[in-house]
Amino acid sequence: MENADEVDDDVPQLSAETFAALQEFYLEQENRNKQLEIAVPTEGGDGDVTIDENWQLSQFWYDNDTIEFLVNVALKSVGPEARIALISCPTLYKKMRQKAGEKCEITLFEYDKRFAVYGDDFMFYDYNSPLSIPREKSGYYDLVIADPPFLSEECLTKTAVSIRFLTKGKIILCTGATMADLAKRLLDLEKTTFEPKHKNNLANEFWCYSNFEFSACS
Repeated sequence: MENADEVDDDVPQLSAETFAALQEFYLEQENRNKQLEIAVPTEGGDGDVTIDENWQLSQFWYDNDTIEFLVNVALKSVGPEARIALISCPTLYKKMRQKAGEKCEITLFEYDKRFAVYGDDFMFYDYNSPLSIPREKSGYYDLVIADPPFLSEECLTKTAVSIRFLTKGKIILCTGATMADLAKRLLDLEKTTFEPKHKNNLANEFWCYSNFEFSACS
């Protein structure tokens, strides 16, 4: 049997400074996880939690006025018992969940798995696999709102496949002004008078497109 002192000598020892840094890291992770656990709004609370933009995923969050406008238009256009799909626009979810009635079904199709904190309302989505969506979701949603992560023909084309698969008819698309012709060809969308804004200003001109009139909804 080995001597206990000899066994202890073989175990690597952390310096006090390294151990403290490690403890701080684990504490930060624990606090972050606790924050994310309360990210989903509950009745009587605002579910206030910050999920930062990840620019490597081409994420640029809407400002508050844009969130309010799009949520109001969405809910007024399809009613309190509608089914609404959000594709790659996660900042709309919390406000929409707060304002929507209990019978309103909202699904966030999103690549960033941090938003899985929204439970059953979250569905992992990669625009590179535009039809990797449950078959029962075909023609399922009264309204689809989409904001493709990249200003490219490829990204919009693939996202458009998902939009056409999911929607019963109504579509709102937020993307760059340079995508106007493609949005018309792929989805028969027209530019609206509303221009979405972001918390951090984008260099590219950003427009909102739709296949129905906003004037009666805003």
